[in-house]
Amino acid sequence: MTDYSEYSAPELVKILGKRFKDYRLRANMTQKDVAEMAGLSVLSVQRFENGMVNNISLSTFLLLLKAIGSINDLDELMPEQPESPYLYNNSRKVQRIRHKKS
Repeated sequence: MTDYSEYSAPELVKILGKRFKDYRLRANMTQKDVAEMAGLSVLSVQRFENGMVNNISLSTFLLLLKAIGSINDLDELMPEQPESPYLYNNSRKVQRIRHKKS
């Protein structure tokens, strides 16, 4: 398993772009297919896949995942956590702490 903690955000975006290209090809889709389904330009998809983009919005990435049918893989990326006992105090759920305005 790779430790990604030392990578910069632009490096991680490049890694995601390369991986996305592999997923797209395995889905037997062209860049044009993905662009049309995601509502993006073909150039945007090309630049992402080729590592020419240093930043991509989360919403754009989600649109791309939907287009290739991989949106349900989000559960693997960030699985839902079980309820934490630290969030409860005397059987009541702890509320967010709010500070009084001065």
